[in-house]
Amino acid sequence: MAMMDDVRAGMMAAMKEKDKVKKDALSALLAALKSKMIDNRGELSEDDAIAVVSREIKQLKETMETAPAGYEAVKEECKAKIEILSAFMPKQLDEAEIREIITGVLAQLGLEKPEAKQKGIIMKNLMPLVKGKADGKLVNEILATFFA
Repeated sequence: MAMMDDVRAGMMAAMKEKDKVKKDALSALLAALKSKMIDNRGELSEDDAIAVVSREIKQLKETMETAPAGYEAVKEECKAKIEILSAFMPKQLDEAEIREIITGVLAQLGLEKPEAKQKGIIMKNLMPLVKGKADGKLVNEILATFFA
């Protein structure tokens, strides 16, 4: 619930500052958070709220990537909204930190030289550790480098 209050306060501040892009980004996020709260039939956990923010950022990135060449204004607006929403995400792990976590999971599972067929069990143990802190696609790409 704390995140919803922060988003609502940020939206009100953006309205007072007449910052349309920020207001629109926070308004969309607030609507998504409320929708998730209704789906859950109750309060949102911190993990649920972070998942909603992550999904909103992912959608903005997809919009930015699929925008036609002449639509630079749309791309810039998406970039600005991503920056605004990123403030509500926990610090994202860099590649070195992800590698360190993967190495720890492999040691925990007793796998010195993992094989591609073991990827499922590795991901099952790895993803709860990086959920919300790293992009799953990046984690998958880094994990692929461990297979010989």
